[in-house]
Amino acid sequence: MKRNIFLLLGLFTCFQCKSQLQQLEVSRDHHHLITRDGKPFFWLGDTGWELFHKLDKENATAYFAKRSQQGFNVIQAVVLAELDGLHTPNAYGNLPFIDDDLTRPNEKYFQYIDSLIDIAAGFHLYIALLPTWGDKVFKDSWGKGPEIFNPENAYTYGNWIGNRYKNKANIIWIIGGDRDPRPGTQDVATWRAMAKGVEEGVGGPDKALITFHCQPKGTGSSSQWFQDDDWLDLNMLQTGHCRDTPVWETVGTDYNRTPFKPVLNGECIYEEMPVCFNAKELGYASAYDVRKAAYLSVFAGACGHTYGCGPVIFFGDKGSNLFANLHGWKEALDFTGANEMKYLRSLMESRPMLDLVPDEYMLMDEGSCDAERIQAIRGRDYAFVYSAYGDTILIKPHSISGMMVRATWYDPRTGKSTIVGLYNNDKQMSFTPPLPIKSPVPSQREDWVLILDDASPK
Repeated sequence: MKRNIFLLLGLFTCFQCKSQLQQLEVSRDHHHLITRDGKPFFWLGDTGWELFHKLDKENATAYFAKRSQQGFNVIQAVVLAELDGLHTPNAYGNLPFIDDDLTRPNEKYFQYIDSLIDIAAGFHLYIALLPTWGDKVFKDSWGKGPEIFNPENAYTYGNWIGNRYKNKANIIWIIGGDRDPRPGTQDVATWRAMAKGVEEGVGGPDKALITFHCQPKGTGSSSQWFQDDDWLDLNMLQTGHCRDTPVWETVGTDYNRTPFKPVLNGECIYEEMPVCFNAKELGYASAYDVRKAAYLSVFAGACGHTYGCGPVIFFGDKGSNLFANLHGWKEALDFTGANEMKYLRSLMESRPMLDLVPDEYMLMDEGSCDAERIQAIRGRDYAFVYSAYGDTILIKPHSISGMMVRATWYDPRTGKSTIVGLYNNDKQMSFTPPLPIKSPVPSQREDWVLILDDASPK
């Protein structure tokens, strides 16, 4: 029965409705994303890395339909895949190149990618497109490679693929692919050449939104190598797959770098992935784990967030790989964390997003440890505060405008709001989140969002 339902969903397409997606740009303050007509855009992504490599059109359409219904608006996927993407064919038996020759692309392979990008647009989804996975530049111990790129052919390939997709408004470009450039090598020059090729292929810097995906080593951010590069429009972090990583620190560091650029946590802890790759001792990441990483990243100033799910990233059946030990990818599409991400997007879109700035100074206490972090972000006349462990939130006077403040609790599990009351903005305010109904003990507290709005008479 589940299989039949999934197939029925896969048969649904949006081709009868013309997509209204616009190219994305960076806002004037260089901290947010906007559409070409100036409307704020909150990035809610999913990591479907092996989408083009593993799925046939029916399953890809079903995947797009599901993620769109769940509120996602960006899918991160790679053209030359990690899992032996040059030598293992796609679902239709096609390889990307003839004899690994970058000047001899297999048109059938790329026509299929063309078709999926168009289907995604029909579901109002942007494709954050990686031209290649990083092991094709640097094949380390777990990469398949082969290493085929250098600065010369990286530019040629980037220019070719940029030109191919220059008229697709739903394309965002991601250079790199889970590899840091190695000191003393051509890696940085190779990635720069590919970015330049893409930029020129699409018709100029104003025609492409480009970032870079790295490993979670050192700073774990594109800023480590490319902060001053004009082609890098936004910084992308990878904060790794461990629990209670202080993601707000890395986001905050990039948020304050100059020149200012939007920042995004493009890969963090994945739902039902072995925590720190150690399921035996640490178990698997829960919806709570991925929810914390998302809210703490966004409230530290990120322009959106990318969710990830262990079984989905490689679209594996149950037991087929390390990340799909417990469930296959089709079941995993309905995981709790995936269904809860829309509430983050809904919250952020409920107020003027372009006003937002992270502001820990409004808090009397930021939490006693990483697992109990309290993180605040505010607009001119409102604020959102996330309490990761349900600890009491202490707000300084006049943290937002107005003499009176309306306080509301927002449940990140359900998206439901509960008004607490009106408070005098001249005094310090104290708010203790609701306790779990079934287990009202400190060791089993839950995360909550406090919303503060200017309630002064207008």
